[in-house]
Amino acid sequence: MDALNDAVLTGGDTLWTWVVLPVLAVLGVYFTVRSGVVQFRLIPEMFRVLTDRTPRDEHGEPQSVSAFQAFTLSAASRVGVGNIAGVGTAIAIGGPGAVFWMWTMAFIGGASSFVESTLGQLFKVRDATGFRGGPAYYMQYGLKARWMGILFAVILIVCFPFAFSSLQANTIAATVSASFGGEVGWIPWVVGAVLAGLTALIVFGGLRRIAHVTEAVVPAMALGYLLLGLVIVGMNIERLPEVFLSIFTQAFGYNEVVGATLGVIIMNGVKRGMFSNEAGLGSVPNASATAAVTHPVKQGLVQTLGVYFDTLLVCSITAFIILIATPDLAGAERGIGLTQDAIVGTLGPWSNVLLSIIIFLLAFSSILGNYYYGESNIEFISPTRRFLQTYRVLVVAVVFLGSIASADLIWNTADGIMGVMALVNLVAIALLSGIAFRLLRDYTRQRRAGRDPVFTRDLLPEVTGISCWEDARTVTGTIDLPQSRPASGP
Repeated sequence: MDALNDAVLTGGDTLWTWVVLPVLAVLGVYFTVRSGVVQFRLIPEMFRVLTDRTPRDEHGEPQSVSAFQAFTLSAASRVGVGNIAGVGTAIAIGGPGAVFWMWTMAFIGGASSFVESTLGQLFKVRDATGFRGGPAYYMQYGLKARWMGILFAVILIVCFPFAFSSLQANTIAATVSASFGGEVGWIPWVVGAVLAGLTALIVFGGLRRIAHVTEAVVPAMALGYLLLGLVIVGMNIERLPEVFLSIFTQAFGYNEVVGATLGVIIMNGVKRGMFSNEAGLGSVPNASATAAVTHPVKQGLVQTLGVYFDTLLVCSITAFIILIATPDLAGAERGIGLTQDAIVGTLGPWSNVLLSIIIFLLAFSSILGNYYYGESNIEFISPTRRFLQTYRVLVVAVVFLGSIASADLIWNTADGIMGVMALVNLVAIALLSGIAFRLLRDYTRQRRAGRDPVFTRDLLPEVTGISCWEDARTVTGTIDLPQSRPASGP
Protein backbone atom coordinates (compact mmCIF):
# COMPACT_ATOMS: atom_id res chain seq x y z
CA MET A 1 0.00 0.00 0.00
CA ASP A 2 2.81 2.44 0.88
CA ALA A 3 4.44 1.86 -2.50
CA LEU A 4 1.19 2.73 -4.28
CA ASN A 5 0.84 5.90 -2.23
CA ASP A 6 4.19 7.33 -3.25
CA ALA A 7 5.35 5.63 -6.41
CA VAL A 8 3.43 7.76 -8.89
CA LEU A 9 5.34 10.75 -7.60
CA THR A 10 8.77 9.19 -7.04
CA GLY A 11 9.36 6.43 -9.60
CA GLY A 12 11.59 7.47 -12.51
CA ASP A 13 11.66 10.94 -10.94
CA THR A 14 14.66 12.37 -12.81
CA LEU A 15 13.45 11.32 -16.25
CA TRP A 16 9.94 12.66 -15.64
CA THR A 17 11.04 15.91 -14.00
CA TRP A 18 13.72 16.99 -16.44
CA VAL A 19 12.68 15.43 -19.74
CA VAL A 20 9.14 14.04 -20.09
CA LEU A 21 7.13 16.73 -18.31
CA PRO A 22 8.85 19.70 -20.01
CA VAL A 23 8.38 18.09 -23.44
CA LEU A 24 4.77 17.30 -22.61
CA ALA A 25 4.08 20.85 -21.43
CA VAL A 26 5.69 22.47 -24.48
CA LEU A 27 3.88 20.20 -26.93
CA GLY A 28 0.61 20.67 -25.04
CA VAL A 29 0.87 24.44 -25.40
CA TYR A 30 1.82 24.08 -29.08
CA PHE A 31 -1.15 21.78 -29.75
CA THR A 32 -3.43 24.17 -27.88
CA VAL A 33 -2.41 27.10 -30.08
CA ARG A 34 -2.44 25.14 -33.37
CA SER A 35 -5.89 23.68 -32.65
CA GLY A 36 -7.42 27.01 -31.65
CA VAL A 37 -7.85 25.79 -28.05
CA VAL A 38 -9.92 22.82 -29.16
CA GLN A 39 -10.07 21.46 -25.60
CA PHE A 40 -12.15 24.47 -24.56
CA ARG A 41 -13.75 25.65 -27.78
CA LEU A 42 -15.51 22.36 -28.55
CA ILE A 43 -16.63 21.28 -25.09
CA PRO A 44 -20.34 21.24 -26.13
CA GLU A 45 -19.41 19.08 -29.11
CA MET A 46 -17.64 16.62 -26.81
CA PHE A 47 -20.89 15.89 -25.00
CA ARG A 48 -22.81 15.67 -28.28
CA VAL A 49 -20.58 13.02 -29.84
CA LEU A 50 -20.27 11.03 -26.60
CA THR A 51 -23.67 9.47 -27.28
CA ASP A 52 -23.25 9.26 -31.05
CA ARG A 53 -25.06 6.46 -32.88
CA THR A 54 -22.80 3.48 -33.59
CA PRO A 55 -22.53 2.70 -37.34
CA ARG A 56 -23.79 -0.77 -38.31
CA ASP A 57 -22.30 -3.35 -40.65
CA GLU A 58 -24.07 -5.10 -43.53
CA HIS A 59 -25.69 -7.52 -41.07
CA GLY A 60 -27.16 -4.75 -38.94
CA GLU A 61 -24.67 -5.34 -36.10
CA PRO A 62 -22.53 -2.57 -34.53
CA GLN A 63 -19.26 -2.28 -36.44
CA SER A 64 -17.37 -2.12 -33.16
CA VAL A 65 -17.82 -0.62 -29.71
CA SER A 66 -19.66 2.68 -29.37
CA ALA A 67 -18.12 6.08 -28.69
CA PHE A 68 -19.38 5.89 -25.11
CA GLN A 69 -17.98 2.39 -24.60
CA ALA A 70 -14.57 3.55 -25.87
CA PHE A 71 -14.83 6.45 -23.41
CA THR A 72 -15.52 4.10 -20.49
CA LEU A 73 -12.76 1.73 -21.64
CA SER A 74 -10.21 4.54 -21.46
CA ALA A 75 -11.71 5.83 -18.22
CA ALA A 76 -11.39 2.35 -16.72
CA SER A 77 -7.62 2.55 -17.18
CA ARG A 78 -7.31 6.27 -16.37
CA VAL A 79 -9.39 6.26 -13.20
CA GLY A 80 -7.68 4.03 -10.68
CA VAL A 81 -6.52 3.98 -7.11
CA GLY A 82 -4.06 6.73 -8.01
CA ASN A 83 -7.00 9.14 -8.16
CA ILE A 84 -7.31 8.60 -4.41
CA ALA A 85 -3.74 7.81 -3.37
CA GLY A 86 -1.88 10.05 -5.82
CA VAL A 87 -3.94 13.15 -5.10
CA GLY A 88 -3.46 12.57 -1.37
CA THR A 89 0.30 12.39 -1.85
CA ALA A 90 0.38 15.49 -4.08
CA ILE A 91 -1.53 17.54 -1.49
CA ALA A 92 0.51 16.20 1.43
CA ILE A 93 3.74 17.24 -0.33
CA GLY A 94 2.69 20.32 -2.29
CA GLY A 95 -0.29 21.58 -0.32
CA PRO A 96 -3.55 22.91 -1.78
CA GLY A 97 -1.69 24.75 -4.53
CA ALA A 98 -0.81 21.45 -6.18
CA VAL A 99 -4.48 21.08 -7.13
CA PHE A 100 -4.32 24.23 -9.25
CA TRP A 101 -1.41 22.82 -11.27
CA MET A 102 -3.20 19.51 -11.55
CA TRP A 103 -6.11 21.36 -13.18
CA THR A 104 -3.72 23.33 -15.41
CA MET A 105 -2.08 20.14 -16.62
CA ALA A 106 -5.48 18.67 -17.43
CA PHE A 107 -6.34 21.69 -19.59
CA ILE A 108 -3.03 21.68 -21.47
CA GLY A 109 -3.04 17.91 -21.75
CA GLY A 110 -6.49 17.98 -23.30
CA ALA A 111 -4.97 19.20 -26.57
CA SER A 112 -2.40 16.39 -26.55
CA SER A 113 -5.13 13.84 -25.87
CA PHE A 114 -7.13 15.23 -28.79
CA VAL A 115 -4.20 14.84 -31.19
CA GLU A 116 -3.17 11.32 -30.16
CA SER A 117 -6.74 9.98 -30.01
CA THR A 118 -7.64 11.44 -33.41
CA LEU A 119 -4.54 9.83 -34.90
CA GLY A 120 -5.43 6.55 -33.20
CA GLN A 121 -8.79 6.61 -34.97
CA LEU A 122 -7.37 7.58 -38.36
CA PHE A 123 -4.80 4.78 -38.50
CA LYS A 124 -6.90 2.03 -36.88
CA VAL A 125 -7.28 -1.38 -38.52
CA ARG A 126 -10.07 -3.96 -38.61
CA ASP A 127 -10.02 -7.17 -36.61
CA ALA A 128 -12.46 -9.92 -35.71
CA THR A 129 -14.21 -7.85 -33.03
CA GLY A 130 -14.26 -4.47 -34.75
CA PHE A 131 -11.31 -2.07 -34.73
CA ARG A 132 -8.00 -1.75 -32.94
CA GLY A 133 -5.19 0.75 -33.09
CA GLY A 134 -3.06 3.11 -31.03
CA PRO A 135 0.41 4.67 -31.11
CA ALA A 136 2.10 1.52 -32.41
CA TYR A 137 -0.26 1.61 -35.39
CA TYR A 138 0.18 5.28 -36.26
CA MET A 139 3.93 4.85 -35.88
CA GLN A 140 3.89 2.03 -38.45
CA TYR A 141 1.26 3.34 -40.85
CA GLY A 142 1.71 7.08 -40.35
CA LEU A 143 5.47 7.34 -39.84
CA LYS A 144 6.41 4.11 -41.67
CA ALA A 145 8.45 3.11 -38.62
CA ARG A 146 7.41 -0.37 -37.53
CA TRP A 147 10.48 -0.65 -35.30
CA MET A 148 9.22 2.37 -33.35
CA GLY A 149 5.78 0.80 -33.03
CA ILE A 150 7.23 -2.46 -31.71
CA LEU A 151 9.35 -0.57 -29.18
CA PHE A 152 6.30 1.29 -27.97
CA ALA A 153 4.18 -1.87 -27.87
CA VAL A 154 6.71 -3.80 -25.79
CA ILE A 155 7.08 -0.99 -23.27
CA LEU A 156 3.32 -0.58 -22.92
CA ILE A 157 2.82 -4.31 -22.36
CA VAL A 158 5.43 -4.32 -19.61
CA CYS A 159 3.95 -1.26 -17.90
CA PHE A 160 0.18 -1.51 -18.12
CA PRO A 161 -1.20 -5.08 -18.21
CA PHE A 162 1.71 -6.54 -16.26
CA ALA A 163 3.25 -4.06 -13.80
CA PHE A 164 0.37 -1.65 -13.18
CA SER A 165 -2.35 -4.29 -13.15
CA SER A 166 -0.43 -6.35 -10.62
CA LEU A 167 -0.18 -3.28 -8.44
CA GLN A 168 -3.89 -2.54 -8.71
CA ALA A 169 -4.47 -6.13 -7.54
CA ASN A 170 -1.99 -5.55 -4.72
CA THR A 171 -3.97 -2.51 -3.61
CA ILE A 172 -7.24 -4.45 -3.49
CA ALA A 173 -5.62 -7.21 -1.44
CA ALA A 174 -4.01 -4.69 0.92
CA THR A 175 -7.32 -2.87 1.41
CA VAL A 176 -9.18 -6.08 2.23
CA SER A 177 -6.39 -7.17 4.58
CA ALA A 178 -6.48 -3.81 6.35
CA SER A 179 -10.19 -4.23 7.04
CA PHE A 180 -9.29 -7.44 8.94
CA GLY A 181 -6.52 -5.79 10.92
CA GLY A 182 -3.76 -6.49 8.41
CA GLU A 183 -2.53 -9.68 10.11
CA VAL A 184 -4.51 -12.40 8.34
CA GLY A 185 -1.98 -14.00 6.01
CA TRP A 186 -4.40 -16.03 3.90
CA ILE A 187 -6.49 -13.05 2.78
CA PRO A 188 -4.23 -11.90 -0.09
CA TRP A 189 -4.25 -15.45 -1.49
CA VAL A 190 -8.04 -15.60 -1.47
CA VAL A 191 -8.36 -12.09 -2.91
CA GLY A 192 -5.82 -12.96 -5.60
CA ALA A 193 -7.71 -16.10 -6.58
CA VAL A 194 -11.03 -14.24 -6.79
CA LEU A 195 -9.52 -11.37 -8.81
CA ALA A 196 -7.76 -13.76 -11.16
CA GLY A 197 -11.02 -15.65 -11.72
CA LEU A 198 -13.01 -12.49 -12.44
CA THR A 199 -10.29 -11.19 -14.75
CA ALA A 200 -10.21 -14.46 -16.71
CA LEU A 201 -14.00 -14.51 -17.00
CA ILE A 202 -14.01 -11.09 -18.64
CA VAL A 203 -10.80 -10.87 -20.68
CA PHE A 204 -11.28 -14.23 -22.38
CA GLY A 205 -14.55 -12.80 -23.69
CA GLY A 206 -12.68 -10.23 -25.78
CA LEU A 207 -13.09 -6.51 -26.38
CA ARG A 208 -16.88 -6.34 -26.44
CA ARG A 209 -17.28 -8.12 -23.10
CA ILE A 210 -14.70 -5.79 -21.56
CA ALA A 211 -16.52 -2.79 -23.05
CA HIS A 212 -19.87 -3.95 -21.67
CA VAL A 213 -18.40 -4.35 -18.18
CA THR A 214 -16.67 -0.97 -18.17
CA GLU A 215 -19.81 0.65 -19.59
CA ALA A 216 -21.64 -0.47 -16.44
CA VAL A 217 -18.89 -0.16 -13.83
CA VAL A 218 -17.27 3.18 -14.67
CA PRO A 219 -20.41 5.39 -14.48
CA ALA A 220 -21.54 3.64 -11.27
CA MET A 221 -18.10 4.04 -9.75
CA ALA A 222 -17.88 7.73 -10.66
CA LEU A 223 -21.42 8.46 -9.46
CA GLY A 224 -20.82 6.70 -6.14
CA TYR A 225 -17.59 8.58 -5.48
CA LEU A 226 -19.14 11.87 -6.59
CA LEU A 227 -22.05 11.42 -4.16
CA LEU A 228 -19.63 10.55 -1.38
CA GLY A 229 -17.67 13.73 -2.05
CA LEU A 230 -20.78 15.89 -2.28
CA VAL A 231 -22.00 14.60 1.08
CA ILE A 232 -18.69 15.51 2.73
CA VAL A 233 -18.65 18.91 1.02
CA GLY A 234 -22.25 19.52 2.07
CA MET A 235 -21.42 18.71 5.69
CA ASN A 236 -18.60 21.26 5.59
CA ILE A 237 -20.04 23.75 3.11
CA GLU A 238 -18.89 26.74 5.13
CA ARG A 239 -15.27 25.80 4.41
CA LEU A 240 -15.67 25.61 0.63
CA PRO A 241 -14.73 29.26 -0.11
CA GLU A 242 -11.65 28.87 2.06
CA VAL A 243 -10.64 25.72 0.17
CA PHE A 244 -10.90 27.42 -3.23
CA LEU A 245 -8.95 30.40 -1.93
CA SER A 246 -6.15 28.16 -0.66
CA ILE A 247 -5.95 26.28 -3.98
CA PHE A 248 -5.39 29.48 -5.95
CA THR A 249 -3.35 31.54 -3.50
CA GLN A 250 -0.96 28.73 -2.58
CA ALA A 251 -0.36 27.76 -6.19
CA PHE A 252 2.14 30.58 -6.73
CA GLY A 253 4.00 30.98 -3.49
CA TYR A 254 5.54 29.42 -0.44
CA ASN A 255 3.15 27.19 1.47
CA GLU A 256 4.03 27.56 5.13
CA VAL A 257 1.68 24.76 6.14
CA VAL A 258 3.65 21.97 4.48
CA GLY A 259 6.87 23.81 3.70
CA ALA A 260 6.58 23.35 -0.05
CA THR A 261 8.48 25.66 -2.38
CA LEU A 262 6.93 26.88 -5.62
CA GLY A 263 8.82 24.26 -7.63
CA VAL A 264 7.58 21.44 -5.41
CA ILE A 265 3.99 22.70 -5.60
CA ILE A 266 4.04 22.94 -9.39
CA MET A 267 5.85 19.66 -9.97
CA ASN A 268 3.59 17.61 -7.73
CA GLY A 269 0.43 19.05 -9.27
CA VAL A 270 1.72 18.59 -12.83
CA LYS A 271 2.86 15.03 -12.14
CA ARG A 272 -0.47 14.13 -10.58
CA GLY A 273 -2.33 15.48 -13.59
CA MET A 274 -0.13 13.61 -16.04
CA PHE A 275 -0.09 10.26 -14.25
CA SER A 276 -3.83 10.41 -13.68
CA ASN A 277 -5.32 11.47 -17.02
CA GLU A 278 -2.54 9.95 -19.19
CA ALA A 279 -2.84 12.73 -21.78
CA GLY A 280 0.02 12.40 -24.26
CA LEU A 281 1.30 9.23 -22.64
CA GLY A 282 0.14 6.99 -25.51
CA SER A 283 -2.18 4.67 -23.60
CA VAL A 284 -5.57 6.23 -24.37
CA PRO A 285 -5.34 6.02 -28.21
CA ASN A 286 -5.53 2.24 -27.82
CA ALA A 287 -9.06 2.74 -26.48
CA SER A 288 -10.05 5.54 -28.85
CA ALA A 289 -9.22 3.39 -31.89
CA THR A 290 -11.79 0.76 -30.90
CA ALA A 291 -14.81 3.00 -31.49
CA ALA A 292 -16.95 2.91 -34.61
CA VAL A 293 -17.51 6.58 -35.48
CA THR A 294 -18.02 8.56 -38.68
CA HIS A 295 -15.05 10.90 -38.24
CA PRO A 296 -11.71 10.49 -36.42
CA VAL A 297 -12.13 13.84 -34.66
CA LYS A 298 -15.13 12.51 -32.76
CA GLN A 299 -12.95 10.24 -30.64
CA GLY A 300 -10.39 13.01 -30.27
CA LEU A 301 -13.14 15.07 -28.65
CA VAL A 302 -14.51 12.20 -26.57
CA GLN A 303 -11.11 11.35 -25.14
CA THR A 304 -10.40 15.01 -24.38
CA LEU A 305 -13.58 14.91 -22.32
CA GLY A 306 -12.08 11.84 -20.66
CA VAL A 307 -9.17 13.97 -19.42
CA TYR A 308 -11.63 16.31 -17.74
CA PHE A 309 -13.65 13.42 -16.33
CA ASP A 310 -10.55 11.97 -14.71
CA THR A 311 -8.88 15.10 -13.37
CA LEU A 312 -11.50 17.82 -13.05
CA LEU A 313 -14.10 15.43 -11.65
CA VAL A 314 -12.63 12.37 -9.93
CA CYS A 315 -9.30 13.85 -8.79
CA SER A 316 -11.02 17.08 -7.73
CA ILE A 317 -13.49 15.12 -5.60
CA THR A 318 -10.55 13.63 -3.73
CA ALA A 319 -8.95 17.04 -3.33
CA PHE A 320 -12.14 18.59 -1.91
CA ILE A 321 -12.65 15.67 0.47
CA ILE A 322 -9.13 16.13 1.85
CA LEU A 323 -9.00 19.93 1.99
CA ILE A 324 -12.45 20.33 3.53
CA ALA A 325 -12.05 17.62 6.14
CA THR A 326 -8.33 18.16 6.90
CA PRO A 327 -7.67 21.88 7.41
CA ASP A 328 -4.26 21.21 8.98
CA LEU A 329 -1.93 19.41 6.57
CA ALA A 330 1.18 19.71 8.75
CA GLY A 331 2.54 16.19 9.22
CA ALA A 332 -0.33 14.71 7.18
CA GLU A 333 0.01 11.11 6.05
CA ARG A 334 0.72 10.74 2.34
CA GLY A 335 -1.40 8.87 -0.15
CA ILE A 336 -4.54 6.89 0.36
CA GLY A 337 -4.32 7.18 4.15
CA LEU A 338 -4.90 10.94 3.96
CA THR A 339 -8.05 10.47 1.90
CA GLN A 340 -9.23 7.60 4.07
CA ASP A 341 -8.75 9.59 7.28
CA ALA A 342 -10.68 12.52 5.81
CA ILE A 343 -13.63 10.31 4.82
CA VAL A 344 -13.78 8.27 8.02
CA GLY A 345 -13.24 11.35 10.18
CA THR A 346 -16.26 13.01 8.57
CA LEU A 347 -18.68 10.12 8.00
CA GLY A 348 -17.61 7.61 10.64
CA PRO A 349 -16.13 4.07 10.56
CA TRP A 350 -18.91 2.66 8.38
CA SER A 351 -17.59 4.69 5.44
CA ASN A 352 -14.48 2.49 5.42
CA VAL A 353 -16.60 -0.25 3.90
CA LEU A 354 -17.91 2.08 1.21
CA LEU A 355 -14.39 3.28 0.44
CA SER A 356 -13.21 -0.32 0.15
CA ILE A 357 -15.93 -1.00 -2.43
CA ILE A 358 -14.97 2.11 -4.40
CA ILE A 359 -11.29 1.12 -4.29
CA PHE A 360 -12.20 -2.32 -5.60
CA LEU A 361 -14.16 -0.86 -8.51
CA LEU A 362 -11.39 1.64 -9.29
CA ALA A 363 -8.65 -0.97 -9.23
CA PHE A 364 -10.52 -3.76 -11.00
CA SER A 365 -11.74 -1.52 -13.81
CA SER A 366 -8.14 -0.37 -14.27
CA ILE A 367 -7.04 -4.00 -14.59
CA LEU A 368 -9.55 -4.47 -17.43
CA GLY A 369 -8.56 -1.28 -19.21
CA ASN A 370 -4.86 -2.08 -18.86
CA TYR A 371 -5.46 -5.58 -20.18
CA TYR A 372 -7.05 -4.31 -23.39
CA TYR A 373 -4.24 -1.85 -24.03
CA GLY A 374 -1.88 -4.80 -23.91
CA GLU A 375 -4.10 -6.93 -26.16
CA SER A 376 -4.14 -4.29 -28.86
CA ASN A 377 -0.36 -4.12 -28.81
CA ILE A 378 0.10 -7.90 -28.63
CA GLU A 379 -1.92 -8.15 -31.85
CA PHE A 380 0.23 -5.43 -33.39
CA ILE A 381 3.38 -7.46 -32.75
CA SER A 382 1.86 -10.77 -33.87
CA PRO A 383 -1.69 -11.69 -34.97
CA THR A 384 -1.16 -15.34 -33.96
CA ARG A 385 -4.10 -16.53 -31.86
CA ARG A 386 -1.90 -18.70 -29.64
CA PHE A 387 0.22 -15.65 -28.81
CA LEU A 388 -2.88 -13.77 -27.64
CA GLN A 389 -4.11 -16.70 -25.55
CA THR A 390 -0.71 -16.98 -23.86
CA TYR A 391 -0.86 -13.26 -23.09
CA ARG A 392 -4.29 -13.65 -21.49
CA VAL A 393 -3.06 -16.47 -19.26
CA LEU A 394 -0.06 -14.38 -18.20
CA VAL A 395 -2.26 -11.41 -17.32
CA VAL A 396 -4.48 -13.59 -15.12
CA ALA A 397 -1.37 -15.01 -13.43
CA VAL A 398 0.08 -11.54 -12.88
CA VAL A 399 -3.15 -10.38 -11.23
CA PHE A 400 -2.94 -13.30 -8.80
CA LEU A 401 0.77 -12.84 -8.08
CA GLY A 402 0.34 -9.08 -7.69
CA SER A 403 -2.13 -9.69 -4.87
CA ILE A 404 0.49 -11.49 -2.76
CA ALA A 405 3.74 -9.79 -3.85
CA SER A 406 5.66 -6.74 -2.68
CA ALA A 407 5.06 -3.71 -4.92
CA ASP A 408 8.03 -1.38 -4.34
CA LEU A 409 10.47 -2.52 -7.02
CA ILE A 410 7.79 -2.96 -9.70
CA TRP A 411 6.48 0.59 -9.23
CA ASN A 412 9.84 2.30 -9.47
CA THR A 413 10.92 0.25 -12.48
CA ALA A 414 7.61 0.63 -14.35
CA ASP A 415 7.41 4.38 -13.86
CA GLY A 416 10.88 4.85 -15.33
CA ILE A 417 10.02 2.68 -18.34
CA MET A 418 6.73 4.55 -18.75
CA GLY A 419 8.72 7.76 -19.15
CA VAL A 420 10.48 6.27 -22.17
CA MET A 421 7.10 5.18 -23.56
CA ALA A 422 5.75 8.71 -23.21
CA LEU A 423 8.74 10.19 -25.04
CA VAL A 424 8.35 7.76 -27.95
CA ASN A 425 4.67 8.68 -28.28
CA LEU A 426 5.29 12.42 -27.96
CA VAL A 427 7.81 12.31 -30.81
CA ALA A 428 5.28 10.48 -32.98
CA ILE A 429 2.33 12.79 -32.35
CA ALA A 430 4.52 15.86 -32.81
CA LEU A 431 5.49 14.60 -36.29
CA LEU A 432 1.92 13.61 -37.22
CA SER A 433 0.02 16.47 -35.56
CA GLY A 434 -0.45 18.36 -38.82
CA ILE A 435 -2.76 15.58 -40.03
CA ALA A 436 -4.86 15.86 -36.86
CA PHE A 437 -5.28 19.59 -37.36
CA ARG A 438 -6.38 19.08 -40.99
CA LEU A 439 -8.98 16.62 -39.77
CA LEU A 440 -10.15 19.15 -37.19
CA ARG A 441 -10.62 21.82 -39.89
CA ASP A 442 -12.60 19.38 -42.01
CA TYR A 443 -14.77 18.41 -39.05
CA THR A 444 -15.43 22.03 -38.10
CA ARG A 445 -16.32 22.94 -41.69
CA GLN A 446 -18.88 20.15 -41.90
CA ARG A 447 -20.45 21.09 -38.58
CA ARG A 448 -20.81 24.70 -39.69
CA ALA A 449 -22.58 23.42 -42.79
CA GLY A 450 -25.11 21.69 -40.53
CA ARG A 451 -23.94 18.13 -41.24
CA ASP A 452 -22.93 15.28 -39.01
CA PRO A 453 -19.26 15.04 -40.10
CA VAL A 454 -18.24 12.05 -42.20
CA PHE A 455 -14.63 11.32 -43.14
CA THR A 456 -13.45 9.08 -45.98
CA ARG A 457 -9.82 8.45 -46.80
CA ASP A 458 -10.04 10.09 -50.24
CA LEU A 459 -10.15 13.42 -48.36
CA LEU A 460 -6.46 12.91 -47.48
CA PRO A 461 -5.20 11.30 -50.72
CA GLU A 462 -1.54 12.03 -50.00
CA VAL A 463 -1.63 10.29 -46.60
CA THR A 464 -0.89 6.61 -47.03
CA GLY A 465 -1.41 3.85 -44.49
CA ILE A 466 -5.11 4.54 -43.85
CA SER A 467 -6.71 1.09 -44.03
CA CYS A 468 -10.28 1.93 -42.97
CA TRP A 469 -12.56 4.84 -43.95
CA GLU A 470 -13.08 3.49 -47.49
CA ASP A 471 -16.30 5.29 -48.38
CA ALA A 472 -19.36 6.84 -46.76
CA ARG A 473 -21.26 3.58 -46.74
CA THR A 474 -18.59 1.59 -44.90
CA VAL A 475 -17.96 4.45 -42.51
CA THR A 476 -21.56 5.14 -41.58
CA GLY A 477 -23.27 1.83 -42.24
CA THR A 478 -25.84 3.58 -44.45
CA ILE A 479 -26.18 4.21 -48.18
CA ASP A 480 -27.39 7.73 -48.79
CA LEU A 481 -25.19 10.30 -47.09
CA PRO A 482 -23.92 13.67 -48.30
CA GLN A 483 -20.23 13.71 -49.14
CA SER A 484 -18.00 16.19 -47.31
CA ARG A 485 -15.57 18.49 -49.03
CA PRO A 486 -11.82 17.80 -48.90
CA ALA A 487 -9.83 19.10 -45.98
CA SER A 488 -7.57 22.05 -46.63
CA GLY A 489 -3.81 21.80 -46.59
CA PRO A 490 -1.78 21.92 -43.40
